[in-house]
This record gives sequence, C-alpha cells and structure tokens, in this order.
Amino acid sequence: MKIRTIALNTFTGFLHTKVIVVAGLVFALFVLMGTVSVLTFRSKPEYLGSLLHDIAATSMALSAFGSLLAAFAAADAVSAEMKSGTVLAVMARPLRRWQFLAGKYCGVLLLMLAYTVAMLGAGLFLYRLAGLPFRTPWGILIVYPLVRYEVWAAIAMFLVTFLHPVVTMAIVAVIIAVIRIMVSPGAANYPGWIRVPLHVILPFTTSVLSEDRFFSMTRESLHRYPWTYHITALAYGLDYAFVCFLLAVVVFHYRNLSSD
Repeated sequence: MKIRTIALNTFTGFLHTKVIVVAGLVFALFVLMGTVSVLTFRSKPEYLGSLLHDIAATSMALSAFGSLLAAFAAADAVSAEMKSGTVLAVMARPLRRWQFLAGKYCGVLLLMLAYTVAMLGAGLFLYRLAGLPFRTPWGILIVYPLVRYEVWAAIAMFLVTFLHPVVTMAIVAVIIAVIRIMVSPGAANYPGWIRVPLHVILPFTTSVLSEDRFFSMTRESLHRYPWTYHITALAYGLDYAFVCFLLAVVVFHYRNLSSD
C-alpha cells in the first residue's frame, strides 16, 4: 500500500513537470519527421527501401530517447526529494528506505509504460499511414522496450544515490556511447579482453534485449525464437535491473539524508 501510494504520487508528479512537456515535444517532433518521410515516399514504390529505413530510424530514435527519459526520471525522482528535503518528512513516517525507493522506481516504470504504449502507437500510425503491414506481435514491442527502460532506470537510481544527478546523467550518456560503439560493425575488431567484459557488464552490447529481431514485415523470422527464448532474455534483463535496484537500496540505506 505504501509503495503503491508513492508510485502513484511519483507518476502524477511527473505529469506536472516541465521535463515531461519537453519530452512530449521531442516525441512529437520525431513522429512528425517520420510522418513527413512517409508522406514523401509512400506514393513512390521505387523508394520503398528509403521509406522503411526512415520508419525504422524514427522507431530507433524514439526508443533511444526513451532510455534517456527512463534514466533521467529515475535520477530526478530520488534527487529532487533529497534536494528539497522532503525525503526527511517522508522517512519520518513508518516507511522503510527500500519502500521509498521501490515506490519511486515503480512510479518511473508507470511513466515508461505510458511512453512505451505511445511509442507503439506511433509505430502503428506510421506503418498504417504508409500502407504497410504491421505483423509483429504488439506484446513484443511493449515488453522488450519496457524491460530495457527498467534497466536504465535502475542504473540511474543506483548512481544518483551517491552521485549528483548531473554526474549520473553524464555517466549514463557515456554508457550509451560505449554501447553504440560495441554494437557497431567495427566492434568485432576489438580484442576479446575488451569485448567480453563489456558484454558481461553492459547487457545492451548484445542483441539479447532488443526487439529488432522480431520487428519484421513478415512472420517468418518469429518462428526461429521459441517462447522459452523470450522468457530467458527478459529474465536476464529483469535480473540485471533487480541487481542494480538492490545496489541502490544498499547505498541509500546507509546514506545520511540529513546532510542533503
């Protein structure tokens, strides 16, 4: 009950911040760019490849922006309470510190669930506008991004428990840059002593938690992956997020809140 109350308060609090307004404008800008591309190429069959590329680019941009939003929301949800001092009033109640963090984390996940649904809606809109079939199961396009956002939120929440939020977001940006490098075609040229540790530490340097393999115009590619694969991949992401969240709980438990 306490966790649910904090989660709902956190989620509704996000809806009244300027950051969400900015995030909505950025989201709308990406969708608008994709719409312009679809309207430009949909009547020209010879440009079908360009059309598909632009829709995919829009989807990837929205997904990447969601990762930044998840990290920022998690960092801000905790740091804002500590900076304003309201965390002391909250913790004065019969509330454990892990419950406080769990409520904040769940509030962030509610926000990212709404974002994921909006992202799916944008993809459906662009494909229907282009007159293209959309045969990838909706569940895949909701669950996989949401698990990724859970990981980013947990990482940011762990870092912000002992670092300034600006430093936290800088570290997140560096991690994202490293991941982009490691998923590029040239990553195969890096020595194993660099690639292997990064694959272990950063789950996004592999395609395990990516839904791109299933985002297809046909159903054939889906038959290669049994349901057990999806469970294993998603469990890996959830486990990673859970470990990061536990680290945040441990650090937050021993932090002197009165000094903030």
